Amino acid sequence: MIQHMPDVRGHLLPIYVLADESASMRHLVGELNAGLVSLHQALLAEPMAAAKVRFTVIGFSDTAVLRMHLADLRRVDGMPPLACRSATSFGAAFQALLQQIPADVRHLKSQEYAVHRPAVFFLSDGQPSDGGNWRRSHRQLVDRNQTLGAPNIIACGIGGAEARTILEVATRPEYAFVSIQGSDIGQAIAKFCAALTKSVVESGRSMANGAAELRVDRPEGFHMAIDVV
Repeated sequence: MIQHMPDVRGHLLPIYVLADESASMRHLVGELNAGLVSLHQALLAEPMAAAKVRFTVIGFSDTAVLRMHLADLRRVDGMPPLACRSATSFGAAFQALLQQIPADVRHLKSQEYAVHRPAVFFLSDGQPSDGGNWRRSHRQLVDRNQTLGAPNIIACGIGGAEARTILEVATRPEYAFVSIQGSDIGQAIAKFCAALTKSVVESGRSMANGAAELRVDRPEGFHMAIDVV
């Protein structure tokens, strides 16, 4: 007798927003929170796309804080507010993902979902305050031989963020963006949020149509980080 494997409940794309909550973001966090609210509203208008995404928000400063976890944005009342604190520890951010992503992938698989490679959207306005110590966690995180669900990382730098650092954070050169020198930082955050929203909606639509493609849009007013080294 032939035994058939049970069908999966569906395909999901876990998306993580890794947002800088350092003190230098104090006057900018309002734009970032407003951008997340807009993203939620956009997903509510796209229920087929939203159904394919599970959304996590992590804020990082001297520590990393899980603000939202694997949310189905069709079923939440609102987005969690980000709040500024002190330092800019990239190490804390990547260590948090290193713990979170494999556990999340295992959890979703245990719920009989097929899980696509997670996507991380990283935003920072400065250089890491923990020197080069973050690189070890980052290397382990993106190593597909070591980490279950090693993610694609799309990195965006604004303000004092240096292109060389953003290039190191992104998993592919075409996933690394920095805002144009001298541009308004508040507007740059708004553009980042608009590009994030478009990428999430289009990736969800792609999965709903069976294409399973991660769509990454360059934020308006940003250029690829490979231009500046």
